[in-house]
Amino acid sequence: MAGVVGRLIGSLIGGLQTAWLAGWLMLAGAAAAATPVGAATATATATTTTNLPATEAGAAAAPTTADTPATARAIELQFRGGEPRQALQRLAQALAARPADASLRFLQGVLLSESGRPAEAVPVFERMTEDFPDLPEPYNNLAVLQAAAGQLDRARALLETALRLDPAYRTAHENLGDVFVRLAQRAYEAAAASPRAEPALKNKLRLARDLVAAR
Repeated sequence: MAGVVGRLIGSLIGGLQTAWLAGWLMLAGAAAAATPVGAATATATATTTTNLPATEAGAAAAPTTADTPATARAIELQFRGGEPRQALQRLAQALAARPADASLRFLQGVLLSESGRPAEAVPVFERMTEDFPDLPEPYNNLAVLQAAAGQLDRARALLETALRLDPAYRTAHENLGDVFVRLAQRAYEAAAASPRAEPALKNKLRLARDLVAAR
């Protein structure tokens, strides 16, 4: 079942790369494989609409009918084609009919994230980590949202979980690197607050800030 759901999620929008969330983490979108999808806010890489490597396991099993990927794909294409309100309404109707469909639930989290509604997207991804604990993408996307909210330690833990599930998940590797850079900046800033900060420390802080700005 994990492989089936992974193919469903991975088949939605494969290959798109979309910048979003203003800056860093890559959100895993409704797409395929372990490739970056978008950009989030601050300094990492979120996965939202590109290549999404998916795996599923857990309580609810997603339907495996042939039209499921096409339905989710059509909804996402409608959203990106300039009809976001209608697409979200259509998605809500599809979820009412198929509440255990992992592809549709993941798409809901992605589209809410891209609609500037992170407070609604977070519980979607959180529930997915509970219902489909073997899917790495929900952990990645939840990490992006947590990092954007300044919860870097939580984001790190989520990304490490995603990588335990899929060690080849490139997006999660990149996001984790970005989170570590932000954590390093935070630590260097705390150390540099000392009145006796050494030049070497100040140089490290400058380099960390440069890396953050480069994202």
